[in-house]
Amino acid sequence: MTRRQTVDEADLTRRLDAMSLKEKVTLLTGGDAWTLTPVVAAGLASLALSDGPVGPRGTTFGDNAAPALLFPSPSSLSAAWDEDTAYEAGRLMGLKAREMGIHVLLAPTVNLHRSPLGGRHFECYSEDPHLTARTTVGFVKGVQSTGVAATVKHFVGNDSETQRMTYDARIDEKTLRETYLPPFEAAVKEAGAWVVMAAYNSVNGTSMTENGELLNGLLKEEWGFDGVVVSDWQATNSTEASALAGLDLVMPGPDGPWGDALLAAVEKGRIAEAVIDDKVRRILRLAARVGALNGMEVMHGVDDTDSTADAAGADAAPVPQDVRSRIRDLAVRGSVLLRNNGLLPLQTDTLRKVALIGPNAVRFTAQGGGSAHVTPEHVVTPLEGLRRALGNDVEITVRQGAFPHATLLPLDGNTATDPVTGEPGVRLEYRTADGTVLSEEHKDPATTWFPVLLADEVAELAVRTRLTLQEPGIHRLSVLGPGHITLHVPGHEPQTHEQLQDNDDIASLVLYPPTHTFAFPADRGETEILVSFRPQRHLPYPIALLGLGYDTPRGTDDEELEAAVAAATEADAVILVVGSDAHTEAESVDRTTLVLRGRQDELVERVCAANPRTAVVVNAGSPFLLPWADRPAALLWSWFPGQEGGDAIADILTGTEPGGRLPTTFPAAEADVPVLSTQPVDGTLDYTEGDLIGHRAYTASGTAPLFPFGHGLSYTTWDYQDFVVTGDLGRGLTVRVTIRNTGERPGREVVQAYLDRVDGDEPQRLIGFAAVEANASESVTATITVPAQALTVWTPAGWAPRSGPYRLRVGRSAADLRLTAAVPRSS
Repeated sequence: MTRRQTVDEADLTRRLDAMSLKEKVTLLTGGDAWTLTPVVAAGLASLALSDGPVGPRGTTFGDNAAPALLFPSPSSLSAAWDEDTAYEAGRLMGLKAREMGIHVLLAPTVNLHRSPLGGRHFECYSEDPHLTARTTVGFVKGVQSTGVAATVKHFVGNDSETQRMTYDARIDEKTLRETYLPPFEAAVKEAGAWVVMAAYNSVNGTSMTENGELLNGLLKEEWGFDGVVVSDWQATNSTEASALAGLDLVMPGPDGPWGDALLAAVEKGRIAEAVIDDKVRRILRLAARVGALNGMEVMHGVDDTDSTADAAGADAAPVPQDVRSRIRDLAVRGSVLLRNNGLLPLQTDTLRKVALIGPNAVRFTAQGGGSAHVTPEHVVTPLEGLRRALGNDVEITVRQGAFPHATLLPLDGNTATDPVTGEPGVRLEYRTADGTVLSEEHKDPATTWFPVLLADEVAELAVRTRLTLQEPGIHRLSVLGPGHITLHVPGHEPQTHEQLQDNDDIASLVLYPPTHTFAFPADRGETEILVSFRPQRHLPYPIALLGLGYDTPRGTDDEELEAAVAAATEADAVILVVGSDAHTEAESVDRTTLVLRGRQDELVERVCAANPRTAVVVNAGSPFLLPWADRPAALLWSWFPGQEGGDAIADILTGTEPGGRLPTTFPAAEADVPVLSTQPVDGTLDYTEGDLIGHRAYTASGTAPLFPFGHGLSYTTWDYQDFVVTGDLGRGLTVRVTIRNTGERPGREVVQAYLDRVDGDEPQRLIGFAAVEANASESVTATITVPAQALTVWTPAGWAPRSGPYRLRVGRSAADLRLTAAVPRSS
């Protein structure tokens, strides 16, 4: 739904005039980490902001965060190749945000999949600017249909995590305009985004929070953006340069480079008060749009041409009672069936014994790591999903088979109790250098990690807890956080380890802290342990981060692998779930390899050899190498599917149509990847490849990927019968493609349209797509509308029509194009 907002600008002027200069400047920096300072004189309530690419978390982080809804990862959402699906996800997130008192959702992340090693690959939509733009438009419209602001981020060139706060992205203007800016432009000009976030990095030598050419010149003047430009958290490092460049809001607060320094700059005439007024007006306008401006009624209309619009509006609607089933459906629509020789869907009436194998079958990953993390009330595991789908008559044997995870699961309240109170959790003591206990407190529950404020006299933190061990053997305890650690277990010599953070990035500390695992033998029963932790103190923040993880005894890797193979041999069918986790794919760190961690490749090879009726499910947010891809009978990519992921996977395995198509190319080898490295050189990340990323680069080089961009199978088959192209390169195109469902069951197909030069001088580019559904033996016509702007090219003089000769090809993926037609030149 496209929302038309009628904001009373004259009323905004009156409110602006009622504010003192001090109040205006104070408003331009956060009141704290997640809210803005209210201004009584202007009738402005405090605005609350929340991270949210996989759902709003709220204004708390870590284990104190309130239970939230966990949606499939953005890479999964874009795999649906459907603007309406993106709208639905955005609308549900917006409704949840309103319920939580959130006015601004810090999503979507629309940076591109430039390299598959990018740490936030899972949080971004696609390698392709057009698919990213269409998904972005749907999502932003959905969020803002509820009266919650979407925040399009990170503007711009923030496609890697290594040195993310400091690197300079060198991107020529043609590449910037044609490849990296289109999703942001569509969000502003089509979806009417209310907030844009300026990134940490620089572009062509200028920090994005100080980049007047892009913030003022492009975003606000050329594109007509009338919303708020907010900094990424702690991205602003100047006063006058950032204020004059077009940044409107510095986060977090209340400290920062603006405040008194900005007030002084205005009073001394270095910054005109009109500059401040423009920023304040934008925040007041945002407040009016989200209902935080007392006495201001904003008329929220809908675009009459939008068939999905609800004339009654969604503003007052509650989160629907069936929201979990809708999240489950979103996960189904994004899952991609990569291979299938007939095993799927499973014939459940013939199954008596199923082996559920793999590290991600036991430790399922519903989301990636970083600021997008939310805490759902429950995550449905593959075992739970299969048990519901198969019923109690089918025996399900579970074997982990491999142990690739770099971290252990959080120590929970069932295993750990406070030795003083007996409550679930741990006892935290603050000690001096000589061991004197200054104070102590209970931490409940003892999960994941907790931040600790450090007074000057605190030299050591001591964590005491009573572990209830269910079985004898080698137990494992991990300690998370930078510092010097000593583990004390009764009957054993103390074990020590030092792990340090090598930078001062507070986000890196919180999002990707170092961790170490200790092993100790113990019998069944209770034992009290002590962790002495001397935190690293060189960081410029008076906090420490501390967390504990635990794992029960298990066999050796060889023993567990053999047990998995034995279970596979005896089963009627095998579901093998491999993949990654929130430590492998996380904000603030890029991956260094596309190889699956540990012995997962070996596990797949051996299980498939033991039982040819094996379906492999890959639970990962971004591409990995799959040297065994032709071994299993079926291969399903589930991404990070959110809290209902286990049920969604079971739905597909037992017959629900898999809806997804790849939004990014899956390589056969690392050497084939067009852009692999995410490492800046002397602080510079040079985009020398221009627009040859992803599928365009594969087409240009003639390299065959393992699975091409746009690939995905259905549970039926399709015949592309005919297509008609009307219009021309100057006026835009309308493409009508007739296809027939040649299978025996209903299905969904994504028809994709690619444009390239007849002479081969320009690699094909995606210019449109449409999802259609048809019953068995039914023909249906997909209509793809391509506006004239999508057919232009950037030149030194600006946008210009393409001159041709061009051809249009349509089909099932970038590598499976079945029909071709010439495209008329401009008339």
